[in-house]
Amino acid sequence: MIDFWLAAGLLLLVALSFLLIPVLRSRRAQREEDRTALNVALYQERVAELQTQQEEGVLDAAQMDAGRAEAARELLADTEGADAPRVSRLGKPLPLLAAILVPVLGLGLYLHFGASDKVELTREFSQAPQSMEEMTQRLERAVAAQPDSAEGMYFLGRTYMAQDRPADAAKMFERTVNLAGRQPELLGQWAQAQYFADGKKWSDKVQALTDEALKADPKEVTSLGLLGIAAFESERYQDAIDYWNRLLAQLPPEDKSREALQGGIARATEKLVASGGKVAQAPAAKTAALLKVSVDLAADLKSKVQPGDSVFIFARAISGPPAPLAVKRMTVADLPVTVELGDADAMMPQLKLSNFPEVQLVARISRAGKPTAGEWIGRSQPLASSTTAPQTLTIDSPDK
Repeated sequence: MIDFWLAAGLLLLVALSFLLIPVLRSRRAQREEDRTALNVALYQERVAELQTQQEEGVLDAAQMDAGRAEAARELLADTEGADAPRVSRLGKPLPLLAAILVPVLGLGLYLHFGASDKVELTREFSQAPQSMEEMTQRLERAVAAQPDSAEGMYFLGRTYMAQDRPADAAKMFERTVNLAGRQPELLGQWAQAQYFADGKKWSDKVQALTDEALKADPKEVTSLGLLGIAAFESERYQDAIDYWNRLLAQLPPEDKSREALQGGIARATEKLVASGGKVAQAPAAKTAALLKVSVDLAADLKSKVQPGDSVFIFARAISGPPAPLAVKRMTVADLPVTVELGDADAMMPQLKLSNFPEVQLVARISRAGKPTAGEWIGRSQPLASSTTAPQTLTIDSPDK
């Protein structure tokens, strides 16, 4: 910060020089003007003496002219080299007043509109904090200096949670949501902070936040963990087990929190059994769909297509969105061909083949390379998405 003020002071001196130099020059011009006036006064006095001597008969006309000429030469010699006086319409006090007001006004404007606090924060954040309290103070100043920074508010909220200040964290997460939008992970953090701020009491507000988060993202980890904690605290052990199992499925194998989570599931299981209950088995995972289909071209169409024409092979739902559920792209030169269509070929994660019980297989030739429109097409009869038997599909009809 000292370097900044030194640079600012140097620039201020440069600015003042533009104001003070004309003032100094005007003083020099004034001195020249005063000397010239004095010389003119002496000249006039000398001429008056010569006229008096002529009237008294001491000097004749020739001597009078010679004396006048000598006085004029002396005046010319004394004033030679003096600059022409400059006339200023601003007056002398105004430049001095400007020299004082300009730096004062500039400093005031900078302190009001400038970013000295941000400069200082940047310098502080370049060094590692010595304690959690110091980090918290830095984040608080950063949020105050940048009230529209959702990232700063989010990290400050996380820091408050680490310091066991859930009420402050809840307020900060609420401000973050207002700035960044109702993102599932932010809603989960807000719900968690609000739950602990309320003394671990479940409320309609917390319920609404977790519901909204999981509706947007069923895998939102903070909401799943929080719902498991709330269920365990209210002795709903089966619900706690279910939520924590869902959370466990989202964590990578190397995550250190898996061990603690598994311990929580074990404790919930023990309490459920001790209370006379029985742990419900998790529903079996849905088997991923995989359809095997062989595609060929009708003999009477082989002369009407080009080897480079695109061939789109896809499955679409009988009752559902018109978008393809699984797609493979080939060319006419690849026919006949056998492909497999499964969940891995889904165009969108939420539109998997296994999510729809009945589908139709389609193969389309498109010279323009568009999967939604082409020249020739072949369609299958409706079949179950769980079908394992190989299917055969022939492109034999105009695409209308």
